[in-house]
Amino acid sequence: MLSATTVIAMTVYMGAAWLQWQRLSTPTDNRGRLIRTLGSLAFVVHGYTVYSVLHVPDGIDLGTFRVGSLIAWVVVGILLASSLRQKLDNLFIGAFSMAAVTAGLAAFAPDTGDHRIYSGGLVIHILLSLLAYSIFTLAALHALVLSRQEKMLKQHHTRGLLNSLPPLQIMERLLFEMLWCGFILLSVALITGFFFVEDLFAQHIVHKTVLSIVAWLVYAVLLAGRLILGWRSQTAVRWTLGGFILLMLAFFGSKIVVEILLKG
Repeated sequence: MLSATTVIAMTVYMGAAWLQWQRLSTPTDNRGRLIRTLGSLAFVVHGYTVYSVLHVPDGIDLGTFRVGSLIAWVVVGILLASSLRQKLDNLFIGAFSMAAVTAGLAAFAPDTGDHRIYSGGLVIHILLSLLAYSIFTLAALHALVLSRQEKMLKQHHTRGLLNSLPPLQIMERLLFEMLWCGFILLSVALITGFFFVEDLFAQHIVHKTVLSIVAWLVYAVLLAGRLILGWRSQTAVRWTLGGFILLMLAFFGSKIVVEILLKG
């Protein structure tokens, strides 16, 4: 059952991503509702696979591939909901593709995580961290599109991707809305970590804690720079991607080393 639903989710995700890619060259294409419907269908099926791989008889499995699939699922959910209010359809290409790959890895790759039962406070900390990381993932995807849009404007390209995007000022505003939301969630996640994690600076998680704090500082500087100095465009893109890389190392760097490389 898990294998079948995973293949269905992957296939529908990739089909929706391909349709969105086709729309780039045809701004008048009216298949947006179909793409959103397919993405929603894949999201629901993917939700079943996420639940199946996370919940094991002796607790919850937060191994590398399982967490990756969960984050991708949350990213897709946030994006689908946000796209009803904002023009974010082009992010479907990256988000759907990422969800398809991570769903496949979670279902078919070897189980590398430790199974355990988590306390209620720790679950809150984990959920806040995952939400923050998911929103920063969307912000990073959006920053890449924004960077490409600005370069195309400078080169006076008026077709393809550029025609399907909102004006540059709106794209920048959307980016900083994502960054503020992710920053607030990450701040609360760090605070709850100090309360509910027994020792945030224990040897096996100290790098995760330090990198998360450094990423928080990067985003704090970026948001302050926006408010005080009016930072925008490529400056915002570089700081956004820099903070995301730090968070990615914090979330997955140690898990890959401990669960895959050392165990392997």
